[in-house]
Amino acid sequence: MRKLYGFMTGVLAGAVVGAVAALLLAPLPGSELQDRARTRIEELIEEGKRAAAARRAELQAELESFKRGAPSAAEMPASQPEA
Repeated sequence: MRKLYGFMTGVLAGAVVGAVAALLLAPLPGSELQDRARTRIEELIEEGKRAAAARRAELQAELESFKRGAPSAAEMPASQPEA
């Protein structure tokens, strides 16, 4: 029990020291840092949505090609080098 108490005290002290250090060493004021983080996260989400939409369109085109019986790009053999 004594070891657990010592460990928990150390964890709590480390968390407090880390939080204080983060506040003191932050490169920007809190509100500005939050705005930048929010903007970056929104940009990443939009980028992910665009990539997902592009991949979805690619897969749908491949599915339609497969339904028509045409070979997809993955099924086509690599071109042979001419001699």
